[in-house]
Amino acid sequence: MKELKGLQELVKQIHAMYASYEDILLLIEMGYEEEDVSVVKEIEEEIRSFELCYEELRIQTLLAGEYDSCNAVMTLHAGAGGTESCDWAGMLYRMYSRWAERKGFSITVLDYLDGDITGIKTVTFEVNGENAYGYLKSEKGVHRLVRISPFNAAGKRQTSFASCDVVPDIETDIDIEIEEDDLKIDTYRASGAGGQHVNKTSSAIRITHLPTGIVVQCQNERSQHHNKEKAMQMLKAKLQLLKEQEQAEKVSDIRGEVKEIGFGNQIRSYVMQPYTLVKDHRTNEENSNVTAVLDGNIDMFINAWLKENTQQTEGGKL
Repeated sequence: MKELKGLQELVKQIHAMYASYEDILLLIEMGYEEEDVSVVKEIEEEIRSFELCYEELRIQTLLAGEYDSCNAVMTLHAGAGGTESCDWAGMLYRMYSRWAERKGFSITVLDYLDGDITGIKTVTFEVNGENAYGYLKSEKGVHRLVRISPFNAAGKRQTSFASCDVVPDIETDIDIEIEEDDLKIDTYRASGAGGQHVNKTSSAIRITHLPTGIVVQCQNERSQHHNKEKAMQMLKAKLQLLKEQEQAEKVSDIRGEVKEIGFGNQIRSYVMQPYTLVKDHRTNEENSNVTAVLDGNIDMFINAWLKENTQQTEGGKL
């Protein structure tokens, strides 16, 4: 049903583009017949709108990966730097929330840990929407912020880091055997914005897969059983990606390398002082409007990564 809905939406978009194309031709024809130059501006606006719709549709054709149509589970971790880094992780969470809102996607917080003073130490959330993982897999990596810190009385410029991990929410049962002895399961009390019953019961679950060191957490559900079920689903998804990477000997294809949250490892820099610029270091895509980017306008970076990644794949480089 999900695939059918996606195809129906695609057909609807194509019909809408065709109707827009015919409208543009009609406006051009009317302009010539009536020798009315006033329609030129309207035609230009219609063409710009058509080009945007075309580009969006073209990007969707690049989302052909096995898990691209799945929902995405994202985890943000504040790097070293205390309050400043926690604030930066909170800013990133807001950025992705605003992006999801623009796309018509919904967000469900699975695990949340507040910063000591402000911001977020770590947050895991699910982004629900068509091709959510296909879009957001490009965001996996370390994000760097440069600004004059509001927490520094001397008004000095400071650099902060936060990491973003993204895995698909694979709904079908994954055929992976996990030995009980390989798991360390801890329970704790739900806390922060993700806790529906904060400080009442120890229903939140943290599972550590000892052989790989992968850690997953969930505190969103009301019962310990449901939290464990969701955490195991997340763990299986990560192990499945890891298994595929090892088989294909392409560690960076899906989950990417796990890098230290610090200098030299960032995929994107957000500079607010002494100048304003957001730059993706993988594609060299840039935008000087940092405020707009942090307000969720990140499609240009996602699209540039998808185009480049597809070209490299087709060229046999990945």
